[in-house]
Amino acid sequence: MSRNVSRRTTLRLLTGAAAVAASTSGPLPAPAHAAAPPATGGRVDDLLARLTLDEKLTFLHGAKDPGSLGQAGWIPGVPRLGIPPLRLADGPAGVRVRARATALPAPVMLASAFDPDLAHEYGRVIGHEGRALGQDVLLSPMVNLIRTPYAGRNFETFSEDPLLTADLVAEEIRGIQGEGLIATVKHFALNNQEKDRTTVDVRIGEQALHETELRGFEAAVAAGTGAVMGAYNKVDGRHACENRDLLTGVLREQWGFDGWVMSDWDATHSTVPSLTAGLDMEMPVGRWFGDALRRAVRDGTVTEDAVDRSVRRILTIMGRFGLLDDTAPARPAARDRDAGARLAYRVAVAGATLLRNEHATLPLAGPAARSLAVIGPTAAVPFASGGGSAHVVPDHAAGPLDTITARAGEGATVTHALGEDLYGKPLPVHGAAFEGQRVRAGKTYTYEGTLTLDEADEWTFVVHYNGTRPKVFVDGAELFALQDREAELFAGFGLVSTAPDGLNVRRRTLPLTAGRHTLRVTADGGAQGQLFRLRRITTATRAADVAEAVRAARAAHSVVLFAYEDAAEGRDRTTLALPGHQEALIDAVTAANPRTTVVLNTSSAVTMPWLDRTGAVLQMYYPGQEGAAATTAVLFGDTDPGGRLTQTFPVSDTRHPMAGDPRRYPGTGGVQEYSEGIRTGYRWYDAEGVEPLFPFGHGLSYTTFAYSGLVVTPARGGGLTARFTVRNTGRRTGVTVAQLYVGPSPHLTLDQPARVLAGYRRVELRPGQVRHVSVPIAARTLSSWDPERHAWTLGTGTRTVRLGTSSRDLRLTARAAVLPV
Repeated sequence: MSRNVSRRTTLRLLTGAAAVAASTSGPLPAPAHAAAPPATGGRVDDLLARLTLDEKLTFLHGAKDPGSLGQAGWIPGVPRLGIPPLRLADGPAGVRVRARATALPAPVMLASAFDPDLAHEYGRVIGHEGRALGQDVLLSPMVNLIRTPYAGRNFETFSEDPLLTADLVAEEIRGIQGEGLIATVKHFALNNQEKDRTTVDVRIGEQALHETELRGFEAAVAAGTGAVMGAYNKVDGRHACENRDLLTGVLREQWGFDGWVMSDWDATHSTVPSLTAGLDMEMPVGRWFGDALRRAVRDGTVTEDAVDRSVRRILTIMGRFGLLDDTAPARPAARDRDAGARLAYRVAVAGATLLRNEHATLPLAGPAARSLAVIGPTAAVPFASGGGSAHVVPDHAAGPLDTITARAGEGATVTHALGEDLYGKPLPVHGAAFEGQRVRAGKTYTYEGTLTLDEADEWTFVVHYNGTRPKVFVDGAELFALQDREAELFAGFGLVSTAPDGLNVRRRTLPLTAGRHTLRVTADGGAQGQLFRLRRITTATRAADVAEAVRAARAAHSVVLFAYEDAAEGRDRTTLALPGHQEALIDAVTAANPRTTVVLNTSSAVTMPWLDRTGAVLQMYYPGQEGAAATTAVLFGDTDPGGRLTQTFPVSDTRHPMAGDPRRYPGTGGVQEYSEGIRTGYRWYDAEGVEPLFPFGHGLSYTTFAYSGLVVTPARGGGLTARFTVRNTGRRTGVTVAQLYVGPSPHLTLDQPARVLAGYRRVELRPGQVRHVSVPIAARTLSSWDPERHAWTLGTGTRTVRLGTSSRDLRLTARAAVLPV
C-alpha cells in the first residue's frame, strides 16, 4: 500500500465556478444556523468601526473570567458597546461546568445507534442545557475518526467510518445550534491519538485526507457549525493552527466556512503566521494574540485589517445567534432534568451492543432472573462518563447492582462480589492513622516507619487524597511523583481515579522483596486542610477477592460480571487488554459458571481471550447517568439491544491496522505516516484478509430478521437508490440495522477500497412485521478524490451493492449502473 503514502500533503484548491464544476456530487446543503435576526452585517460593520484596537484584540484570545461558572474559556466582550461576553464550555457528552448537568452516554455509544435523528435530539439536550447553564459556545462535537484502537479519546468521537461520522455530526450540530448554542467542531484535523499529540507531524496522502478524515468536518460546515477548533498536531510540517492549506484553503475557500477558528488549548505557536493562516482566536489566554499581536500591528508587521477580519468572523456568528441585539433570545430559565434523563436512557438503550449471546444466556428470565451473582467493582458504583474534558457530574446516577436488584424483585437472590479491588485494603503499619488521616490547614504530617514482608510479593500502593497529593516514599523512591502537566490535568476525572467518597486516587505497583522496607509519608495541609488514606493491594488480597467471586458465581444460576477500562483525554492506552487483573477474574468466574454475561464499560475495542468461555458479552461503553437502568433493561429483555459497532474489534494487539509499524502509530522521529491511506478501519481488514474479533456494524438482537428483494436503481445526480424488504421472523420486538456496502468503480484508475459503507437504516419491527425500506446512496459516496485534479470524481459504471448486518455479514447482492452527471 505504499502508493498511498504521500510525503507531502498537497491541498490545492478550487474556488468559485471551478469548484462547482469539479464536484460530481452536487453542492452541499446550505448552512443551517439557529434562528437569528435576518441581517447582522450592518450591526457588525458599525461595531467594528467603533472598536479600538485593544478592544478588538480581546476577541482574539481568552482571558480569566472573574465570575466563572466553571467553563473552559471566556471572551470578555465590550460592555460599552453592548457586546456580551462569550463563555465556552466542554461538552462531548453533556455540558461540563461547575454545576451539575445531564451526563449523556459517550458519543461512541450514540453513534452505535446508527440513528441521525437521535443524534439531533442528543444535540438539542446539550444545546438547551448549555444555554440554561449560562454558556454561549460548546467545544463539541469531536469528529476525528477512530483510527487506532489505542486512542484515549475514542469514546468522545463517533466511528472509524467517514459516512456514518458525517451523518451524525451534522445532525448533532443542527440540534445544538437549534437551541441557540454555538457548536465548535474539533479537532481540525488529524488529531487521532493522544500520544505526542502536541508534537507529532502527520503525513497523509491527499486522496486519503479528503476521503477519510475531512468528510466529517465538511459535513459540520455544511450543517452550519459556528466555530471550528484547530488541532494540536502538525500536518505536513506545520502546526494545524497555522496551516493555511487547511484553515483557509480547505475550510474557507473550498467549503465556504464563514465562522471562526479557535485553537485548542495552548495549541497556538505563533502570532503572524497563525493569524494570516486563518486562526482567529487563541485559547485559553493571549500569549500570541495579545500583546504580541498588538506590537505586530503597531510596527506594521501585520495590518489592522487582518485583525478586523477575525473579529468580523466572531461578531458575525454572535449576530447570527442573536447575541448582539437588545432582543437577544432569552436563556432557558432552567434545565429540563427530566427530558435530559429520558434522552440519556434512550441513547444508552439504543447504543447497547450485544456482541455475543450463546445458549440464550440473555435475556435474563426464569431461574436466570431469580438467582444472580453480580460481580465486579464497577457493578456497585455508577460508571457514567469517561475522564478529561468529557467528564460530567450528573444530578444523580445509580449503580447497576441497585437497578438489577430492584428489577429482579422480591423473592430473587442477588449477591455481589467485588472480584477486583480498586481502592485497596488498610496498610499493616502500627502507629499510623492512614485510614482517614486529617492534616489541619497550615500543618504538615510526617510518618517514618517500616513494612515487613515474610516473602517477596507484588504490591499496589493506593493513595486517596484531596488537596495537594501526599508524598509517599518506599525505600527512598517516591511512588506518586507529579506527572506531566497534561496528564495531571485530566487524571482525576475517571471512575478509577476517584474514590466513592470523592477523594482523588492514584496507584503504583511494584515488586517488593522479603524483609524490611522503609516507608515515609509527608502531607501538606495547605490552606484548606487535607484528608488522605494510604492502602495496598497484594497477591493475597487479590486471590481472596477472586475466591469470593468464584463462590458467588457457583452459588448462583447466572452471573453478570462488569468489566471496566477508564480512559481519559491526555493519554492513550498501551494495550487492548482489560486493565488490572480482570482477565484472570473472568477466567475464574466463567470456569465456575459458564452462564456468565460480561458487561463492558470500556472506551473502545478490547481484546477478549476469554470470549469463548462466556455466555454473553454486552458492550455498554460509558453509558451516562441512566446507564445502570439501561443496562438492566437490556439484560432482562425489557428492551432489545439496539447498538451496532462503529469500530472494528481486533483479535489481538498484533492484528489491527496500527500493529507492527511504528511509523503509523505512534510515529517515529516525530513523524507519523498514514500509510494505510484510504483503507481505514474495516477497509484495512478487508484489504489484508485479516479476521476481526467483531466486524464493523456487528451487533445482535433478541429476535431474528430476514432480508429480501434487494433492488438498486440509478438516481438523479449520479446517486443510487436501494430498495429491500425486512421481516421480523422472531417472537419479540427488536431492532436491526440494515447496512449497504458498495464496491469499486470499474472506470476509475484511482485507488479504491474493496467496499465502503454506502447507506444504512435502523429498523424496529414487531414480531411478524414487514417493512419495505428505501435507502439513497449519495453521489459523494460513489466518488473518489482525484489528487491530480484536486476534485471529486464520480465512479461511474456498474457498481456492486451488498446488503447485510455488518461489514462481514453480507446477505444480498445487486448491481446497478452509476450514470455520468
